[in-house]
Amino acid sequence: MHINGAAMSNETILLVDDEQNIIELATMYLEQEGFRVISARDGQAALDRAKAERPALMVLDLMLPKVDGWQVCRKIRAESDLPILMLTARDEDVDKIVGLELGADDYMTKPFNPRELVARVKAILRRTEQRRPEPVGPLFVADVKIDPARRTVHVGDRPIDLRTKEFDLLMVLAENEGIVLTREKLLDLVWGFDFYGQTRTVDVHVAHLRNKLEGAHVTIETVWGVGYKLDKK
Repeated sequence: MHINGAAMSNETILLVDDEQNIIELATMYLEQEGFRVISARDGQAALDRAKAERPALMVLDLMLPKVDGWQVCRKIRAESDLPILMLTARDEDVDKIVGLELGADDYMTKPFNPRELVARVKAILRRTEQRRPEPVGPLFVADVKIDPARRTVHVGDRPIDLRTKEFDLLMVLAENEGIVLTREKLLDLVWGFDFYGQTRTVDVHVAHLRNKLEGAHVTIETVWGVGYKLDKK
């Protein structure tokens, strides 16, 4: 919960980095904003602390001992919707794309300004709160049933296993059935930020959805040069 953008003291941030100076610097700036900060120095410790402490958000470095950040992100996403701000030491699009495809909510490149880190953390938490409306009833498109309260999808009686962002993307497309949404709009609605014009992550998630919805009486159509729309077959 936020009041006028300020953090409440019960919001815990889990910092995961093997560099102690980064942990100390980020902790100082986050604590000044009222956050409770806990930390982990390797991937396995991060998974253990996330399970035990149930933080509001994880700041996750990719290059970690024992279990790397990609594996941590994958394991977290298999179990929860915990917001993840990913840190990468290299300014390479492939790192960002892979991290986002695994379910990270945002990314920053090292070295980073600690004030920007705090701003990104607040922005992700604000978006997370805004994406949590009161649960509504299931949404049906042809033989596809989407239950936002339970975050489940069925094609007829067959359950479909979707990752967090795949579910969010399908929900947005279904809520706008028959309407063409640009890749940029989908990035904004599903990921909550503009990925500097790079839209490959949307294309990859659409491809995953198409495979998982194979046999359903719906189609995700590509509108060349524009974006995608969900329609009944």
